[in-house]
Amino acid sequence: MLCTAPQLLRPRPRALWPAPRCSSSNDAQPSPLPSSTAAAGGIRRLVLPPEGRAKLDPRPDRDFYAFPRLVTHVDDGFIAALTGLYRERLRAGWDVLDLMSSWVSHLPPEVQFRRVVGHGLNAQELARNPRLDSFFVKDLNEEQQLALEGGSFDAVLCTVSVQYLQYPEKVFAEIFRVLKPGGVCIVSFSNRMFYEKAIGAWREGTAYSRVQLVMQYFQCVEGFTQPEVVRELPAAGGSSASPLDAVMRLFGMANSDPFYAVISYRNFKPM
Repeated sequence: MLCTAPQLLRPRPRALWPAPRCSSSNDAQPSPLPSSTAAAGGIRRLVLPPEGRAKLDPRPDRDFYAFPRLVTHVDDGFIAALTGLYRERLRAGWDVLDLMSSWVSHLPPEVQFRRVVGHGLNAQELARNPRLDSFFVKDLNEEQQLALEGGSFDAVLCTVSVQYLQYPEKVFAEIFRVLKPGGVCIVSFSNRMFYEKAIGAWREGTAYSRVQLVMQYFQCVEGFTQPEVVRELPAAGGSSASPLDAVMRLFGMANSDPFYAVISYRNFKPM
């Protein structure tokens, strides 16, 4: 979902472009330290230039997302791939932060976590999510600091939402801060988006450049491990493909969503 003023963490109601390039622009970001001197969790460099952060719709995200959207934004194949990846990488008893979440988290139903904290823009959606033990509402494009204790989560998840972050460097630095040493961050995405709300670098990019962009988000923060990429692409089609399928693929509207995930860990020691 998209990333309203910060609210206190509270229990869920029980009854209810081309390849990305680095920029020297400061653009409301902290002054990055050179990579040789950046402390663990520090921002080593800026990934996006000002134009790469721009959205076609400049209105606050909280206005765009004022009403709940109780739908899934990817298809069953994507969801199955994501749940399978979570089943492989997450462990029972973990503390999990579901960043930019919604009414469903796609976590394996048989795995019980110690707690799952949700974050998003619409409280009604988050209250409907059965996997969340608590949640908070915050617009990460207005203020990136998370009111969460440092080193308190084994995993941070971000599903089909990274394309909306205008200040990803700060957000990924916060992800590093709240992760425990050795904790994992899994960022998943497809080719779908709210076009007017996606940043310019994402709108004008390709599948390859978007993967590279998310990798750079991790790499710009000192202390993340080298990102790992997982891809599951739709089949190229065979004799059973209909003419409509071919037309949809021609216009980039294949009837199956590609699955991409970029995974990195908070290193036990600064790299």
